Amino acid sequence: MIKTILFDLDGTLLNTIDDLADAANWVCTQHGWPTFPVETYKHFVGNGIPKLVERFSPENARTPEQLAATLAEFSARYDAHKEDKTAPYPGILELLAALKVEGVQTAVFSNKADAFCGKIIEHYFGSDSFSLVRGSRPGVPTKPDPAGVYSLMADLGADPQSTLFVGDSDVDILTGHNAGLPALGVLWGFRGEAELTAAGADALAAKPEDILTYLHQH
Repeated sequence: MIKTILFDLDGTLLNTIDDLADAANWVCTQHGWPTFPVETYKHFVGNGIPKLVERFSPENARTPEQLAATLAEFSARYDAHKEDKTAPYPGILELLAALKVEGVQTAVFSNKADAFCGKIIEHYFGSDSFSLVRGSRPGVPTKPDPAGVYSLMADLGADPQSTLFVGDSDVDILTGHNAGLPALGVLWGFRGEAELTAAGADALAAKPEDILTYLHQH
């Protein structure tokens, strides 16, 4: 029986891609670099903001010093505009309310910078919506390394036997499996069924209420 669900953030709970793409393309435009369509950014994201910055930076702008400067520039722009177009996916608020009624503990584990995660979750869901919200922190490997999941589960007091990982990309499925957890892939996010199936998702959800169905069956 599932008693704890660990959710990915971007592409799973919130559709953040337009604000991420806008901030990245704004930085590119400032430097005269090529910009990219939103569809491309769906494949640039997922491994943390430093990796996103590296992916949209031209090869001749990838020295450690330049990447650090670009990361600071992107972070400031994104922080100022991260709520312009971002919104919860349809059905997510209802799902979270239903999970709370059923006594299922929920937490967020993201590769997005930790400082952004807390602010964005509080803005869209309120301060008491999740038991814990955790993003990428210095010294902790990003997903799909399971170290951050182990730490989060320890802080939650979550039992691996009754914990489910939910996300929208192969990174999320691999994260769950690397931590010894079942991993459910959502089809409304940035990647899609083929990638999630290839990564070995234990189940797929076409809409948020499918997650409740999965819970009732397990």
